[in-house]
Amino acid sequence: MGYLEFIEAASLVLCSLATFLWMAIGSLSRTTEGEILAQRVIATICLASAALLFSLHYSGGEIWGSTKIARPFAVIAVMMALASVMNIKGKDVQGEANPHKIMKKVKDE
Repeated sequence: MGYLEFIEAASLVLCSLATFLWMAIGSLSRTTEGEILAQRVIATICLASAALLFSLHYSGGEIWGSTKIARPFAVIAVMMALASVMNIKGKDVQGEANPHKIMKKVKDE
């Protein structure tokens, strides 16, 4: 496995892991400390992935047969890192019912 193939594989694995953690943020943020830890882990993974994608682009590597897509993906990874550290706990962003609050209310009754 060559240098560019390793960078490509590592960046795709990190992007996939960040996406999985992003989707699981509701389960990971049951406590404030858990939410902060999950946010920092996601941001770190996204920034590492962005660094790998930038290095892949400037080394002449390719992702999915394209030599031009690594840099836009790196920019998206940086934006996701910034978005992942936004603290929105306690604010009703989507207008949906919070299942954790519903379960707590049922227990209290």
